[in-house]
Amino acid sequence: MDLDDVLHHAGDWGKYQHLLLWLVCLPACIPCGFAAFNQVFMDRVPDAWCKIPELMSAEWSPENRKTVSIPKLGSTYSQCLKYDVNYTDIVWESGVGSNLTGNESTVTFCTDGWEYDVEQVSSSIVIDFDLVCSKSLYPTIGLSALNVGGLVGVLLFGYLNDRIGRKKNYFLCLTIEIVFGCATAFSPNVYWYIVFRFFVGLTIPAILHIPFVICLEVVAPSKRTLVSFYSNMFYVVGLMGFSGLAYATPQWQLIALTTSLPFVVYFLYIFFLPESMRWLLSQGRVKEVVEMLKKIASVNCRYIPDEILQKFTETMEHQREQADCLRNGRRANWRDLFQTPNMRMKTLIISFSWVVNETTYVGLSYYGPSMGNDPYLSFFLSSVVEIPGYIFCLLLMDRLGRRMTLCSCMILSGVAAISTALVPTDAEMLTLALFLIAKCTIAGGTMIIFQFGGELYPTEVRGVGIGLASFLGGIGLTLIPFVNYLGTQWLVLPIVMMGAFSVAGGIVTLKLPETLGAKLPQTLEEGEDFGKDFEGWADAIQQISR
Repeated sequence: MDLDDVLHHAGDWGKYQHLLLWLVCLPACIPCGFAAFNQVFMDRVPDAWCKIPELMSAEWSPENRKTVSIPKLGSTYSQCLKYDVNYTDIVWESGVGSNLTGNESTVTFCTDGWEYDVEQVSSSIVIDFDLVCSKSLYPTIGLSALNVGGLVGVLLFGYLNDRIGRKKNYFLCLTIEIVFGCATAFSPNVYWYIVFRFFVGLTIPAILHIPFVICLEVVAPSKRTLVSFYSNMFYVVGLMGFSGLAYATPQWQLIALTTSLPFVVYFLYIFFLPESMRWLLSQGRVKEVVEMLKKIASVNCRYIPDEILQKFTETMEHQREQADCLRNGRRANWRDLFQTPNMRMKTLIISFSWVVNETTYVGLSYYGPSMGNDPYLSFFLSSVVEIPGYIFCLLLMDRLGRRMTLCSCMILSGVAAISTALVPTDAEMLTLALFLIAKCTIAGGTMIIFQFGGELYPTEVRGVGIGLASFLGGIGLTLIPFVNYLGTQWLVLPIVMMGAFSVAGGIVTLKLPETLGAKLPQTLEEGEDFGKDFEGWADAIQQISR
């Protein structure tokens, strides 16, 4: 008798589960989204040009200052160059600077800093730390540092989950996120800013996954897909709220504080968030699990017979003894995923698909404010469109199957993204619409791949397989900010690159066998046999033709 059997008696989708889900686990998703995306409004880049102290002292208008001192590159003023002339003489000769024309003198690099169009962007780390020209890559490095932190955090907090438990680990994550999120607001220079972003990144995505996993453990297996759907929806609602918060707090320091400090209230969860029952069982603390089961049954107005609890206790203690005996024996590791040809192929495809979905989703999310005329509205819309993506995928994955739904999402997202390159540069609304279609469909893909990948891996290596895919996805996230940086030269170039990546991933995904309605593998041997006779693309094309 296992935990799910006893939960059935205690109630596995009752009042207790709903209270835990709606009042604790789902609100706990919000800090992750705020911390992951607040930088897109802290490092906005305004128009900039060389500062000329002599012209500023003469109180010339910004337009006159640019006209007389800044060379044009095409139709725009240079950000990094100025005319190499004596501006004191120009002030004396020209008076207030009326009827001026540009110089034909030699040019030189900015030597006295920069001026910024603060009507366009009133506050940004770019303005405060002069992150333009030779330092224009620094905001991208800061965003990459956030994702490097996430990569380290997956390993660190994954280890701590097994050492100190999920509950303590969650509050450790929360403490780090709040402390370094607030410290970001007081960064004395860009180097400290990057360091603080790394430490904030440590908590992403652990601060999201820990309460989610705790909640999954106490609900019926048949409801876990629904819980995953609710988690994604609540995460999106948090992003929508964040766009409004960023609009209301234009100062980048305030954005850093308001997306960190208010979450101090989450420490009240110490009285409500339960410890992971499966972790307690792994530590041999069966009596505590029994007390938790009794509490769940009481809240759900159910009763667990004593003989059920006694049998459960004996079973768990026996399993614990067996585990102690085998502790020094061989355990499953990532090498097992590559020992046999079918498992090797599925592992490579799942990992590739995971990387494609995660990097494309996050990359498009980062790029949202760059689309359209209003960055806040664009980010809001890029969050809202995730909702229909999740709903459609929830409805279709149990009808069309996981493989075809995932493939359709990825290819449709890729085609929409690539199509932005075919749109005239002045058709901003059409470009935005295509971008939103790409974001909507790839968001659905991210929801499917987590479940689909878990179903394809056999039980004994499922955690190893998902961990490997997640780690590789984290590596992709450290690179995606540099892909987005290419948009400074051509706005839609990063979108097109992510689109091509998504199409390739969708086509490759067709090689995976379907899991809908199938008996899922438990052992490595069953995992090798599962889908071995599947013809891949040939079977997929035959299914589409029907």
